[in-house]
Amino acid sequence: QAQLVESGGGLVEPGGSLRLSCLASGITFRTFAMSWFRQAPGKERELVASIDNIGYRTYYLESVKGRFTISRDNGKSMISLQMNRVTPEDAAMYYCKANNGLGLVYWGLGTQVTVSS
Repeated sequence: QAQLVESGGGLVEPGGSLRLSCLASGITFRTFAMSWFRQAPGKERELVASIDNIGYRTYYLESVKGRFTISRDNGKSMISLQMNRVTPEDAAMYYCKANNGLGLVYWGLGTQVTVSS
């Protein structure tokens, strides 16, 4: 059974850093592109960053470029999102998504990021 479990969320001050992780199980991880999405209250879910199955190509939402870094470890079936210079606009529930491009899509339950001084 496929499962994605996010962790690492919490309270961070503006300008601070946080590292999110997503651990996958029940899937052939190396065949899945992985993404981080976020959704703030009253807003639509948006793609924050993605990485292809071998970690070669990445994509970033314009507002997080230069501040966030997505990475993956296929040996550990895990992706991470390093968040630096966090702003109040980054506060949201962050979700991990796996997509093999052939119709298999899985989502985690999310981890909350709160930005406050």
